[in-house]
Formats: sequence, C-alpha cells, structure tokens
Amino acid sequence: MTTRQTIHLEQFAHTNPIPAACRRGPLLMSGIINGNDPQTGELPPDLESQTGNMFAHVRSILAAAGATCEHIVKMTVWMQDRDRRGPLNEHWLEMFPDADNRPARHAVQAATPSKFLIQCDITAWVD
Repeated sequence: MTTRQTIHLEQFAHTNPIPAACRRGPLLMSGIINGNDPQTGELPPDLESQTGNMFAHVRSILAAAGATCEHIVKMTVWMQDRDRRGPLNEHWLEMFPDADNRPARHAVQAATPSKFLIQCDITAWVD
C-alpha cells in the first residue's frame, strides 16, 4: 500500500472535515479519539463510560484499517484529571493483558478544562 487510506467511521465522525485515522503503508495514525457513545453520538457525563467508549472506538478504527490491538505501538491519552487513571488502567489491562506485550502509553493532564474527560490517539504499525 503506497497511497494514503483515509479511515472514516459512521459511529465516530468528527464535525470538522477530518477522518478518524489515516494509514499509509504500514503506518496507521488516528486523530483524537473521544468517548462519545457509538450508538447515540452523545458524550456521557462520567469518566467510566467515556473511557469504555473511547476504547471501543480504538477497536473500530483498527478494524477499519485492517488491524488489531496487537498492531498498536503507542497510545497517548489526555485526561482532565490524570489522577483518575483507574478506568483507563482497567480497559488498558483488558486490551493488553500480557505485561510483556504492551505498547507504549503516555497519559498527560489536559491543558484546558473540557467536557471530554478522556481522549487519546494511537499510532500503529500494520505489517
């Protein structure tokens, strides 16, 4: 694959004209992934629901690009309260149960207050 493959998802569409992710050759990079409900598009008010939805969107983006969570190399996570990593760690361990086979992860405090309690982006290598 030498041309760019734009990844769009009906259940996770941005209001701006940008795709959910892009793949060029083996490199897959997402845009920002938030925790909107995949059925309604609404943003739940709680961190636990937003985190679960975010990980569901990650899986959907990977599938649309012909990849799985095994292809993720790094996930960057932005949180409104970085001290509340419990839900993030729960879903992380579910997706990556093997301590010797996990991608890199960086969780940072979000720079500005927002209704988005958690967001991420992913980088994957799909060989």
